[in-house]
Amino acid sequence: MNITIHQTFLPHTDPEASLAFYRDTLGFEVRNDVGYEGMRWITVGPANQPSTSIVLTPPAADPSVTEEERKIISDMMTKGTYAGVNLATDDLDGLFEKLQASVEVVQEPTDQPYGIRDCAFRDPSGNMIRIQQTP
Repeated sequence: MNITIHQTFLPHTDPEASLAFYRDTLGFEVRNDVGYEGMRWITVGPANQPSTSIVLTPPAADPSVTEEERKIISDMMTKGTYAGVNLATDDLDGLFEKLQASVEVVQEPTDQPYGIRDCAFRDPSGNMIRIQQTP
């Protein structure tokens, strides 16, 4: 049996800002952009990994989420504590140099005590994006 990661979901609050970040800043390709009842689901991913995607979803789309929960989710997204994803690159310092002027930096490239070198920043919706150096 072979199991792979196919999609992960991150909430977004502004589809155009999310597109600009994931497509224009990170260089991901847009694989799908679906609108429904004033909301948009945008699927992006690295061009060299066509079977792995991030689906940017409107946090209000889940009908089982109450208004109180929506407020909590919004507050957590603003703080950067609701959702996140770990990415990887073979040139962490080079990528950080490229990104730092256009993103909210949370942590510069750092050698972590658990053996990983990484950096962290937030996307336009507040999601925590960590990028690790690949060996």
